[in-house]
Amino acid sequence: MTIFEARGRPGVAVFLVAACLAPALPAHAQEPRTALVQKLADCRKVSDGAQRLACYDAAAAALDIAEQKGDVVVVDRASAEKVRRQAFGFAMPAVSIFDRGQPAEAADTIILKVESARRGGDGKWVVRLEGGQVWRQIDTVELPREPRAGSSVTIKRASLGSYKLSTVGAAAIRVHRED
Repeated sequence: MTIFEARGRPGVAVFLVAACLAPALPAHAQEPRTALVQKLADCRKVSDGAQRLACYDAAAAALDIAEQKGDVVVVDRASAEKVRRQAFGFAMPAVSIFDRGQPAEAADTIILKVESARRGGDGKWVVRLEGGQVWRQIDTVELPREPRAGSSVTIKRASLGSYKLSTVGAAAIRVHRED
């Protein structure tokens, strides 16, 4: 489970924090905790049982209120993966907060189904993928196999911030994400 604290404007994720009950990450990889989560974690240090329970109750209540107000957003791994996949191809540094726990290579490649594919007026491919992603060809390479609705395509990060889209067993074309 991941917690985001919005500062300034509600809904703007600023900090990524592993929830107290999640396995601890190595210190060098751990993001700073928000004050609310740190207070909850600090309750573990209280030796007296009644005081520890009171500490947990107060910290949990504060965290619950902040979540209800939208000051803190809790995101599970499945939701973070969904956002990461939807944002693939966009250059948005804030999206990296959803990559925690993901192997680097998983963030460099995505495989999705084609919803539709057509050639634009310039003869280059425009491919709409599941989830609404739209990718436009930016080179002049011809695809030996046309992308068809229902087929899978692989998109990989390439050099200099570009991406390559390939159909099964075919050469890749250079693309950029439009939507």
